[in-house]
Amino acid sequence: MTPLIDCQNISKGYGSRDLFSDISATIFSGDRIGLIGPNGTGKSTFLKLLCGAENPDDGVIITNKGLRVGYVPQNVEEFDGSVEDVVADAAVGVSHLDDHERYSRVRKVLGELGFSDIAINANDLSGGWKRRLTIARVLVAEPDVILLDEPTNHLDIESILWLEGFLRQSSMTFVVTSHDRVFLDTVCSRTWEISTIYPGGLFIVDDAYAEFMERRAGFLKAQKRQESSLRSKLRREEEWLRQTPKARTTKSRSRIQEAAKLQQEFSCIKRRNIDKKAKISVEHSGRLTRKLVTAKNLSKAYGSNRLFSGLDIDILRGDRLGIVGENGSGKSTLMKILAGELDSDSGTVKCANDLDIFFFDQHREKLDLSLSLRRGLAPAGDMIQYRGKNIHVEGWCERFLFTKDRLELPMSELSGGERARVIIARLMIKPADVLFLDEPTNDLDIDTLEILEEGLDDFPGAVIMITHDRAMMDRVADRLIAVDGNAFNDTASWLLWRKELRRQRAKERRQQLPQRKKTKKPSLSYREKRELADMEDKIVTIEKNIATLTKATEDPAIASDGIKLKEACDALAKAQEDLDQAFSRWQKLESMLNDQ
Repeated sequence: MTPLIDCQNISKGYGSRDLFSDISATIFSGDRIGLIGPNGTGKSTFLKLLCGAENPDDGVIITNKGLRVGYVPQNVEEFDGSVEDVVADAAVGVSHLDDHERYSRVRKVLGELGFSDIAINANDLSGGWKRRLTIARVLVAEPDVILLDEPTNHLDIESILWLEGFLRQSSMTFVVTSHDRVFLDTVCSRTWEISTIYPGGLFIVDDAYAEFMERRAGFLKAQKRQESSLRSKLRREEEWLRQTPKARTTKSRSRIQEAAKLQQEFSCIKRRNIDKKAKISVEHSGRLTRKLVTAKNLSKAYGSNRLFSGLDIDILRGDRLGIVGENGSGKSTLMKILAGELDSDSGTVKCANDLDIFFFDQHREKLDLSLSLRRGLAPAGDMIQYRGKNIHVEGWCERFLFTKDRLELPMSELSGGERARVIIARLMIKPADVLFLDEPTNDLDIDTLEILEEGLDDFPGAVIMITHDRAMMDRVADRLIAVDGNAFNDTASWLLWRKELRRQRAKERRQQLPQRKKTKKPSLSYREKRELADMEDKIVTIEKNIATLTKATEDPAIASDGIKLKEACDALAKAQEDLDQAFSRWQKLESMLNDQ
């Protein structure tokens, strides 16, 4: 493997806050690295150092001469112009391509990423398609390494599955940060974690996420044992120091120096082993009522767009219900109706008397970002009542991994993950019977996600959840309901059903095509008659060709060869065009025949 980027003892901080220090690591050609770590440890900053957007405070980053690095930022950009213009603008700086090659490269990249209408205004795209467009702008420059900062954040399941397939089939070298555990396990072959719990600040495992977690658990367990061993050894040395007079012999001086080194080593490992996870335990109202919410015959539409109809849902104490559906299908709308925040067009929603509800909004709209972190955590004063105890806000903030010196910071300056932790802190102090959680996983680091999952496990009330995090949905929800009323056991069964439904719809569209009717006196010429007779066989042949070409584009040998992949993609596009023309011609000939 060829080393592409070599980091040697790099450190970075902002003001008095150190993100990481003395990190050393190497990116090799062909690496597919998943970069994880707690919020605030500097994952995004680390990517910016790798692409040269920022410089380390200490240490050096050595890159191969002429190395091209592409960077996809966490936040989706705003664009001007058509999809083609946006990508063409990014291709202008590719000096080794002439105008014709640049034009061909733009069309090829957009085709590979699934853009069919390249004349559409870029700002009219959905969030998922804007993410694709951002990736297209990077790919058009033919980078040797691509860095993706939280590309799955705020994406619907459709876009996440597309990105998984794209990266899995690609031969690119990439580093990706993400909190989506299934995504990481699917696309990555190496896993790096930035965290102060490791010596050197970085733990590297040459395997996917699931194997990484096993190795990580083993390492931390061994580090705990090492702390215990050092504590025992240090206790013996301290006893010796108390009992021994201040001798000036060489042996005594040496032992005193060794004891000092042992004390320093013990302090470091003890500091690394301190549990820095948020502590999440959701407060329950104590209600013992079994039936909490009953919804009958719900329907909702916006204009001519009907989201759902005829939905019946019962929510009982202890229920764990996941709401699933395609993007724009009305998941959040259904949740708001069940929570009483939105009216349905028809049907009824009945709640138990004095029901306590907590609603976690995916857009964090209920946070007043002009307030300080202090007022965000403790709206009514500096004391917080939690489970019958009064806790000062300075102690409460540490429970959610905020330091006391940040309490006067405006919440507008908090990261997405930090704002989510503020909402969770509010959730904990408000007794609730039902938790409505609309995309609670956005921006949270993996450790906090797992702690939140454990907190929900212990909550005796009901949980209604929408999330594109498949690991969390399968861990928390014991039943799923799609917005069309179908029920499923897990996300895998829903995805399989959805795939089969699409096949069935495609089949139904085929069956709706006009069938050729026999007639003794067709109003067609002899040539048109022969053309119509051969049309079905022609369409079948084209469809077989499309299937073959599709399979070819998925062949790793072809996908890794730019020329062969372009030829295959061009051939596939031509075959699709031929199929559309064949169907159009078939309908026209049948119409002429029926109009005789």
